[in-house]
Amino acid sequence: GKPDATPPYYPQYGSHNISIAIDTPGGLVVPNIKDCANLSVIEIQREIVRLAKDAQAGKLKMADIQGGTITLSNIGVIGTKDPSPVPFGGQSVIGATGRTMKLPRYNEKMELEPRDIMIIRWVGDHRHLDGATLARFSNAFKKYMEEPGQWLLTMK
Repeated sequence: GKPDATPPYYPQYGSHNISIAIDTPGGLVVPNIKDCANLSVIEIQREIVRLAKDAQAGKLKMADIQGGTITLSNIGVIGTKDPSPVPFGGQSVIGATGRTMKLPRYNEKMELEPRDIMIIRWVGDHRHLDGATLARFSNAFKKYMEEPGQWLLTMK
């Protein structure tokens, strides 16, 4: 459909093209890894390395930048502790991570202990998805970040 259609047309995506924010000398660029669901972890890593290398050299192609469906931003490496991401036009979701902070938290015995805490914000465009789906995804993402071994068991 056409973007100016009545009622408005919102795309439904057939693949997961995950955009990653890359800080370069010329500013932030956001290329994407195409069709992630059909790539192995090693293939995704190779594509991240290629995109980062091309971004730093100013050699990204328009095809590398267009077609993203979700963006991941690790803005915390720059020092932000509580990010406020805004989705790119046409994308369904953006997630941004803050910096890791060591903060006091209670353990199972109600004793204070230092824990590494990172704030992750997810913002979704409700024209593309419902909030309950994003909340379930956020809960699964949190679990996998806290227990990476469980995440590895689900990867192909």
